Amino acid sequence: MTQARLICIFTSLLISASAAAQGFLKWERDTVSFFQGVAVSFDLAGAAQLQLSDYGQLEGALRVNLHDQYFPTLELGLGKASHENDEVTGITYHTKAPYFRLGCDVNLLKEKHTGNRIFAGIRYAYTHYKIDLDRQTFPDPCWQWDTSFGVKDESCYQHWAEVLLGIDAKVAGPLHLGWSVRYRKRLAHDDGITEKTWYVPGYGIQESTRLGYTFNLTIDI
Repeated sequence: MTQARLICIFTSLLISASAAAQGFLKWERDTVSFFQGVAVSFDLAGAAQLQLSDYGQLEGALRVNLHDQYFPTLELGLGKASHENDEVTGITYHTKAPYFRLGCDVNLLKEKHTGNRIFAGIRYAYTHYKIDLDRQTFPDPCWQWDTSFGVKDESCYQHWAEVLLGIDAKVAGPLHLGWSVRYRKRLAHDDGITEKTWYVPGYGIQESTRLGYTFNLTIDI
């Protein structure tokens, strides 16, 4: 078989393969612009917790939409605790301070332009807060000494990271509802002379699980 004939056969095979590919594959260009605007949201779960218990937070967020796939997010909140006369320790604990989280979510859905999203994300968070701690007069059971003590405006701080998974569903027009579940990990902290504070704004109860959650009302603007 001559070299010219081999070249002819190879060229014919390439043309046939190209035609077959065009028949089975349909290539579409994504014409959606990269910047899709911003959204604001409010955490309903934290607000409800603040009303129904002795701690919680008011939290809002600003989220940038990049091609319906990447969502840089800034979360700002005010955490508060007013825990009176603990049943076990007799301690009263007060704190109120702002906090922030900064990170990014990624839309995991293949059809990302529908307005509905399943997302995963990460956050870096920080708060600087002061605590008031008081324990009422309680005699030592053996020596009958007065064991009462108090701390006023003790300065504390905490850095932590969060990994989250959530859902964001379009309800109507610019309105979305969604939730997220978060795993938290402390990175650095200073609890002052108490060594371990009871509640950290934005993080939650120190002794409880590291899992947290939000239920968000979001509006595209």
